Amino acid sequence: MSEIFSWPLGPAPTLISLIFGYLLGSIPFGLILTRMAGLGDVRTIGSGNIGATNVLRTGNKKLAAATLLLDALKGTAAAAIASRWGIEAGLAAGFAAFLGHLYPVWLGFKGGKGIATYIGVLLGLAPISVLVFAAVWLAMAKLTRYSSLSALVATCVVPVVLLASGYGKIGLLFVVMSIITWIKHRANIQRLLAGTESKIGQKG
Repeated sequence: MSEIFSWPLGPAPTLISLIFGYLLGSIPFGLILTRMAGLGDVRTIGSGNIGATNVLRTGNKKLAAATLLLDALKGTAAAAIASRWGIEAGLAAGFAAFLGHLYPVWLGFKGGKGIATYIGVLLGLAPISVLVFAAVWLAMAKLTRYSSLSALVATCVVPVVLLASGYGKIGLLFVVMSIITWIKHRANIQRLLAGTESKIGQKG
């Protein structure tokens, strides 16, 4: 158990990993892509979010898919590249990329909700676990038709599977990331409880 909380990476490389991950994660691809496509500022429509779900509200499915992919890959790149200097560097960079997406300094710390980047960091640190996330999401989506609920349930299952599989430090990181994800989705949770959350394929 003690090795889970050990941190052999020195202060300097830890700081470098955090800065690298944050800067990569804070790239607002949703905003950049919609502006390049001549669709204006995505923050002025829907939820005001810069993530793929809100980009989809522009009516451009390809742009939303590109946003989803790039938001995921920035998490993957941060974790995978930094991991060359040790798992702790990968953990620091991956976590910072996740926070960068949620709170980008360039946009007044108002970013996305983090699911795509969460998956991307997972892909960079424990690739096989992405299949667990996908399986849970698909099962819940088929059962409930709520995308947000499917993602939230998946973020509960993934850390448990990681910890049970011996991925101690990675599992602990995803416990923290899952808690943050739930906090960022509190509006969705309120709508789910009220029965007003939009279902998959439902407009509005």
